[in-house]
Amino acid sequence: MRAKSLTSELSVSPEITAADIPVIKAAGFKSIICNRPDGEAPGQPPFSDIEASAKAAGLAIRHQPIVAGQITAADVATFSGLLNELPKPIFAFCRTGMRSSTLWSRVAK
Repeated sequence: MRAKSLTSELSVSPEITAADIPVIKAAGFKSIICNRPDGEAPGQPPFSDIEASAKAAGLAIRHQPIVAGQITAADVATFSGLLNELPKPIFAFCRTGMRSSTLWSRVAK
């Protein structure tokens, strides 16, 4: 797991697994946003596995799947709502971290 801090309240990362949840919690994150659709690549962990581990650790988690290269204004609005709704700091991830970063950059404008 290689998290990149975008602000004091949001960091982004490439794909994680359920095994990364204790590290994310220990780093002080309170919430997770998954921006990766299930089944995007072979061997990708399903969101349900990550969600179960996050909930067991007491973290808030939301799934906002975004297709690579197809971010819409509605996606940006949803991500903005999640940033306002979820406890902070927030950890967001996708395959490489780019979709999560792009969503944030469009919210920040």
